[in-house]
Amino acid sequence: MHKGITVVAAVALLGLAGVVGAAKLGPGNGQASSHREAPLIAEDPSADLTDLYAFRSPDKPNTVTILANVIPGEDPAAGPNWYTFSPGARYNLKVDTNGDTRADVTYVFQFKTKTGPYFLGDTAQPYTVTRIAGGKSSVVAKGTTPPNNIGPRSTPGYHALVTKSILSFDGGASKAFAGQRDDPFFGDVGAIFDLVAIRKGLGNMGGGKDFFAGYGVHTFGVQVPIAGLKAKNGTIGVWSSVDRRKITQRGLKTKSSGGWVQVNRLANPLVNEVIIPTGLKDQWNALQPSSESAFKKYYETPILAAVINKLYKLDVPETGRDDLVAVLLTGVPKLNFTGTKAADLLRLNLTIPVTGKPERLGVLAGDNQGWPNGRRLGDDDIDTAEQAVAGFLKGKKVPLGDGVNGDDRQTLESFPYAADPQSGFENTKGK
Repeated sequence: MHKGITVVAAVALLGLAGVVGAAKLGPGNGQASSHREAPLIAEDPSADLTDLYAFRSPDKPNTVTILANVIPGEDPAAGPNWYTFSPGARYNLKVDTNGDTRADVTYVFQFKTKTGPYFLGDTAQPYTVTRIAGGKSSVVAKGTTPPNNIGPRSTPGYHALVTKSILSFDGGASKAFAGQRDDPFFGDVGAIFDLVAIRKGLGNMGGGKDFFAGYGVHTFGVQVPIAGLKAKNGTIGVWSSVDRRKITQRGLKTKSSGGWVQVNRLANPLVNEVIIPTGLKDQWNALQPSSESAFKKYYETPILAAVINKLYKLDVPETGRDDLVAVLLTGVPKLNFTGTKAADLLRLNLTIPVTGKPERLGVLAGDNQGWPNGRRLGDDDIDTAEQAVAGFLKGKKVPLGDGVNGDDRQTLESFPYAADPQSGFENTKGK
């Protein structure tokens, strides 16, 4: 393939959403958020956020669904100690309802781990959901995750186990879920990380290979009434984070103590992976979105754009990228603008009706229900990001993509929407 085309794709992807530093390339389809995006979190998979989604629920449009995933690249057959949420972590979903870039409502998920039978681990984890709002904290739901999809002997009738595990709270108006899911992110990261190669044409005509097909993640999420959020101008800003105790002692017994510290955060996909310089990635993960102004220059002048132009002379805009600042840090005027204070938030205008026939390129294709206005499971964020970074919002329209336009699994029609994970026994990776 012509090197110039390859680089254009790279810039778009990397520049706009911070390409996934090491494992996933898309925020839902192309801009995967934090998959092994920073040095320290790459050593802590159970705290590593991979993607965040926020959208009006298609079957219950008076509610909003917020889902976050952790643990990149789960192989369904990885026993006898399968992937689980960490009992030593707090998993958070945070919502800014008034545009001040600080959390007004937080849902905290905390898990326990039971001892399994024989030589096998137990993947059904008891957990609690705590809501923090208005200065008050209260446990709103308690339950147990469904087990991982191990196989027909261990987990027969798997989907029924998932359905039974969904929790209701607020008198049945709200729901919560936690457990293993198929990874809804899709993208040809094998080609992308080979110096952002494209297997066919400009990448918008298929031909890509979905690296994430067959792999799972662990999902935690809620579905809550829109009216209850009382969002200013109908728009919310969402992000996810994971906390651990400040001190961990290892020996015959592992003990954690001290206050909670944030070890990972995620809102828009690929920001840490590609926009934030390597030497600052761990620092970025420890800070709150309200501190984003310290990194604003990396959005306005994407490092990758300059490097790509120097090598391939693609004429990608290198400076003055106010378009990227709007998409990622303030919201787009007349779409999901929340204020001039810079913060990496996944902004969602809850007044925009649910789209009957979603367009995978979201806003770029005229579908204002899609990314960067929130993020649905089927949004092709890689293609959207590539085209945006190449200058779509500045009048330069290049039909870039990675050749993968959708997930290999069909999403569910109701909460939690993400498809059931494939079983370890099925082992689609084997031959």
